[in-house]
Amino acid sequence: MIRDFVAIDFETANQQRCSVCSVGIVIVRDGKIADTFYSLIKPEPNFYSYFCQQVHGLSRRDTDSAPIFPEVWQEIVQRVLRFFPSEQADMPAIPFVAHNARFDEGCLKAVFQVYQMDYPDYRFHDTLAAARRQFGHSLPNHQLHTVAAACGYDLRRHHHALADAEACAAIALYLL
Repeated sequence: MIRDFVAIDFETANQQRCSVCSVGIVIVRDGKIADTFYSLIKPEPNFYSYFCQQVHGLSRRDTDSAPIFPEVWQEIVQRVLRFFPSEQADMPAIPFVAHNARFDEGCLKAVFQVYQMDYPDYRFHDTLAAARRQFGHSLPNHQLHTVAAACGYDLRRHHHALADAEACAAIALYLL
């Protein structure tokens, strides 16, 4: 059972994975939520597709004055290290958890590349894959809000990065 992890969720401004425009994290220590963090991010490239705006409701108006990704990531690292002080500064030993981890891990790798940051070998666990194993065909789909409900969590602000990270943490604690 995973009891120490960081649940993470990104929203993107457009179809490019590096265009992260918000991030939510939930730090879970010893099976309990220890901290949460949310930030808007000025995306790179800085344009919004109509589809993405319809999904999460964010636009350039929201993020033009937001910090860039490296500044936000530094804050995330500092927060995580408060709860896991024995880890190295780049925290590769602390697992990340995401629903459809391929997307969020892809975003993280892409934005690290855009800003020419060295990408540590972060480990990702996928609550989507875990939900498919656990629930099989008993659910109509394995989308975040459906799986969250099956795990007893009421996701009220779907596609808000922090709300989605909180739902992911609840699913991980239930399934992993």
